[in-house]
Amino acid sequence: MSEQTAPDPEIANRGPADILKALILGMRPKQWTKNLFVFAALVFTNNIPTNFGQPEKWHNLGLAVDAFILFCLISGGIYLLNDVADRDKDRLHPVKRKRAIASGRLPWKLAAVAGVIFLIVGCAAGYTVNMKFGHTCAGYIALQIAYNITLKHQVILDVFAIAAGFCFRAVGGAYAIGVQNSVWLLLCTLQLALFLGFGKRRNELTVLGEDAGSHRKILGQYSLGLLDQFIAIVLAGLIVSYALYTITSPTAIQHKFLVVTLLNVMYGVFRYLYLIHIEHKGGSPETILLEDRPMQVNLILWFAEVLIALKVTG
Repeated sequence: MSEQTAPDPEIANRGPADILKALILGMRPKQWTKNLFVFAALVFTNNIPTNFGQPEKWHNLGLAVDAFILFCLISGGIYLLNDVADRDKDRLHPVKRKRAIASGRLPWKLAAVAGVIFLIVGCAAGYTVNMKFGHTCAGYIALQIAYNITLKHQVILDVFAIAAGFCFRAVGGAYAIGVQNSVWLLLCTLQLALFLGFGKRRNELTVLGEDAGSHRKILGQYSLGLLDQFIAIVLAGLIVSYALYTITSPTAIQHKFLVVTLLNVMYGVFRYLYLIHIEHKGGSPETILLEDRPMQVNLILWFAEVLIALKVTG
């Protein structure tokens, strides 16, 4: 049985506002940046409205925003349920013990009920967007259940399951606005997500050291050398795939300046490698995105270049 700590009197006396704040924090809003992948199809199909005389594009933007909100609600519910299940282990973790449920700021029973409600409401609302998007939401929830029951305990498959979650977001974004999913988009999304996933595992090994296996059993089946090889393979595939997309895909043939964005992608992955190896970050990709200024500037430039390239027909 794991260690139990006596409830803090200050925590026990928290009011409804404090509990609501803890509930929102328990949904991990910082990680909602992952849900930005739902906008990928909107961007690369040139559906970003540039003036008020484009009602169809504004409608698609609204659908993409709806998809983003629903994925935030669903993923927030999943985070709550995950933290409820892992609350005892999280109390022994140097970082996770500060989470709302593990620290006692959010009652675990309330979190469990809220998590289930968020999943049901989010999935049901997904079907109001359209049937395919609703199915995608249901599939994403099924993937997360499978991950928590068995996949997170399977070496390599654990990271592939995490990467599949990003692909569900990209697929859902395309279904939401009624456009065809691009194989190139899904391939690049998968490889980028694998890179982030293996980078996260590497950071966990670095931070936890010899105790890594006791905090997360699957970490005992990885090593820094093995993860570095995985990362190198995935990065090579990511850069080549994105390069081919920006040169040979139907979108690139119509918008030839898209190849310029390859430089931003290369800088982004190299910067991330620097943060992993030199600054020992990478355990939380969303934190890097929110805090690392060079990554922020690079992402803004990439987005601006994509929009400009899609407006220029060469």
